Amino acid sequence: MRSWKLLEIETFDGSCSLVVLASDDEAHVVLIGLQPGQKLGDHQVKENALLVVVDGSARVEAAGETVDAEAGTLVAFEPDERHAISSDGGAKLLLILAPWPGEGHYRGGDLRGADVRR
Repeated sequence: MRSWKLLEIETFDGSCSLVVLASDDEAHVVLIGLQPGQKLGDHQVKENALLVVVDGSARVEAAGETVDAEAGTLVAFEPDERHAISSDGGAKLLLILAPWPGEGHYRGGDLRGADVRR
């Protein structure tokens, strides 16, 4: 068994702070820190994606829909579903990608290549 206290894990300053918590053939689990005003621009992944707002709040946009997600909100995306995430006040997000890696996943880098802007 492994466990994490998500609110106590530091996500460093910068455009996007990623902390890989676990990764195997079943899933890739990442903690993301967004500073106030930051966003993950329009993008997609090849896996099923589950996004949990752990702390703060985020605006999630996908398929013409917008969700103002507070701490405790879970959002699910289908493979290749385009979406964008932003946070006016900052947020800590838990991202679960499964199965990992999904069919057709780009293997030349990691998630740090996502479009992240202030």
